[in-house]
Amino acid sequence: MTRREAREQAFCLVFEQAVGGEAIQDILHDAAEARDFVPNSYAEAAAFGVEEHREEIDQVIQGNIRGWSFTRLSKVTLALLRLAVYEMLFDESIPASVSINEAVELAKTYGGKDDAPYINGVLASVAKAHCPNEPGHE
Repeated sequence: MTRREAREQAFCLVFEQAVGGEAIQDILHDAAEARDFVPNSYAEAAAFGVEEHREEIDQVIQGNIRGWSFTRLSKVTLALLRLAVYEMLFDESIPASVSINEAVELAKTYGGKDDAPYINGVLASVAKAHCPNEPGHE
């Protein structure tokens, strides 16, 4: 499984949690029983990381969204932002630019027509504020 496919799995887990409110562990258990779902190790670690750091991640998102309130973000947009911000803040092995690009690509697949540019703008703002050592974000 490629990292892109693993990230898509992680997005699906984070999205399901955003919709249903269940713990990631419960989502994984139910998915394994119902669908013989075996998550990639990265997908599982990322989903648990988002869950563990959700309060801090949500604060960062709230501080960087423009023209929309946090509570009105679609569940797709919220899940994509949470996953990308988690990677940007807590996974030093992934450059911020990769996290942004992957979130935008997933938004093109799963979101509405305006989601990809919106997510790109929010994440660019996050990168500028929180990833000063990233090339292009000095």
